[in-house]
Amino acid sequence: MTGQSQAHPTDADLIGFVLTEARLIDAHRFEEWLDLFCDDGRYWMPLEWGQTDRRLHASLMDEDKLLLRVRVERLKGNRTFSQKPKSRCHHVLQVPMIDSRDDGAGTYELYTPFHYVETRLDEQTLYAGWARHSLVHADGRLRIKLKRVDLVNPEAAFGNIQLFM
Repeated sequence: MTGQSQAHPTDADLIGFVLTEARLIDAHRFEEWLDLFCDDGRYWMPLEWGQTDRRLHASLMDEDKLLLRVRVERLKGNRTFSQKPKSRCHHVLQVPMIDSRDDGAGTYELYTPFHYVETRLDEQTLYAGWARHSLVHADGRLRIKLKRVDLVNPEAAFGNIQLFM
């Protein structure tokens, strides 16, 4: 990624970060993807439209880095029979928009509408929604503090979501 040696990331760096994150997921490069998260980073997918607090309501997913690591290890495991053959996915992203930037604090908020397809065997499921990335710039690199994924229809009855949107 460009600009990592600069004092502050450029808009292109921020947008490129979000695009690279999706590409890592699509390519099953989950260890590299997990490394994008801060040690206290979270991946959150609200269960209700407009949900504002993950602690006061149930969520489709609300995972810290430890739980994300457990999921990544499960996806890599030879004894994970639900992943034989492995699920695959594909992100189609609109250009990420920078909602806010505070170079002094090293914090950045991005908003990205997306379509996401997850497939395994004969099943293919399309999801649509918005990803919100709360990024921090520390030690010369960008990291995910929070990735919030809001689905268009979060209250629908979903099957198992195997990968990461």
